[in-house]
Amino acid sequence: MRALEVEGLNTGYGKIQVLWDVNLHVEEGEFASIIGANGAGKTTLLRTISGLLPTWKGSVNALNTGLTGQPAAKIVRFGVGHVPEGRQVFREMTVKENIESGADYLPEARRQAARTRRMVLELFPRLAERSNQLAGTLSGGELQMLAIARALMSRPKVLLVDEPSLGLSPMLTGIVFRALKSINEEGTTVILVEQNVRQSLRLADKAFVLENGRIVKQGSGSQLLQDPSVREAYLAI
Repeated sequence: MRALEVEGLNTGYGKIQVLWDVNLHVEEGEFASIIGANGAGKTTLLRTISGLLPTWKGSVNALNTGLTGQPAAKIVRFGVGHVPEGRQVFREMTVKENIESGADYLPEARRQAARTRRMVLELFPRLAERSNQLAGTLSGGELQMLAIARALMSRPKVLLVDEPSLGLSPMLTGIVFRALKSINEEGTTVILVEQNVRQSLRLADKAFVLENGRIVKQGSGSQLLQDPSVREAYLAI
């Protein structure tokens, strides 16, 4: 089954079009990476898939369910989680409260909350150590772990992750990437937008190059790592 199908997607902000006829297919269980320069439309694509932006034209389907025109809260119920850029957590709440909030509005997620919480704390032991701290006191890396953990509490089948390594040290970047790979190996389809092109392609079963709002190239991660135009444009080789 396809985890995600984007067909002929056009959208933007106000009167400014950002995405043009985007087609993107990801199979269930795959790790997919979307690369491109700043301003290419990567974040816009994830925001449209998760319902935070409207679709002007085209369609988005996930797990045999139409997402086009659905509100973001309903798309989460369909099994699509989103970790947006910027580590958006509730900074005046504790780590524990943030994590638990990820399951609050989903009956099945609430029933499985204790089990899922154990899983995310095993994935990110630092969060267990800081359970009663206010989220606003965490480091950048810890905030990113918390944002991912909260999204996982909804038990998504498809997880969209936007620029998780932005501003992180190489050590913390490694922790986050290993966690995403582990999540994928447990069966969750991961769709990653990431500035670290080399690392994101190494992780990817499938990868897409987005330029000026259009998909211009796709293939396996290893294929794009060896592609001369990708190496010249994004890897400085």
